[in-house]
Amino acid sequence: MGGSFAEELYSSVGNSRLSNEELGPSSSGNILDCDGDELHDDGSVWDGFSDGLEKSSELDREWQRRHDQFHTIGYRDGLIAGKEAAAQEGFNVGFKQSVMVGYKWGLVRGVTSALDCLPNELKEKLVEKPKNRERFYALHEYAQSLSTIESIEVFRDDILANRSMEQSDNVAATSHVGNSDCSLLGKYFGELQSLVNESPALELHMAAD
Repeated sequence: MGGSFAEELYSSVGNSRLSNEELGPSSSGNILDCDGDELHDDGSVWDGFSDGLEKSSELDREWQRRHDQFHTIGYRDGLIAGKEAAAQEGFNVGFKQSVMVGYKWGLVRGVTSALDCLPNELKEKLVEKPKNRERFYALHEYAQSLSTIESIEVFRDDILANRSMEQSDNVAATSHVGNSDCSLLGKYFGELQSLVNESPALELHMAAD
């Protein structure tokens, strides 16, 4: 009976060794994941995952760089377009306000300068009243005393004063200061018109076509 027990024991140990040999070395150190893929001890699966993260980070950085680049380009283009539109609108408004004032002020300077260059005998024929000749001379002196820059500054002050008056009175602007004789430059044009009307010998075309 003792020999029979020993035979069974050695037989069990032999079968166990045979099973380990059949499994082989390739299966002894591997672990399967939930999908049945082997997770090797050398970490090759984790290396692939790390490579994927690096590629994803690189794409994110490239996207952010392109985003910042095009954002800057769009902002710059929009700023330039806005400045051009504002400058054009400002020019249109300024031209409409100033064109008639400039035309009338040019007449004041031109007519008084031409009259001042004439001989005294011819001045007396064209402007019979001595008082009117004195008014012409005073108007000429003032017109020549203002430089181009100073004339522009006077016009600007007239616009600001007119705008302040409209805002204080809560009155909507129905006309531009450039079309009004209430401005300082406009008053001198009115003085010229008055002198021309009182001097029939002066034939001037003063209306703007």
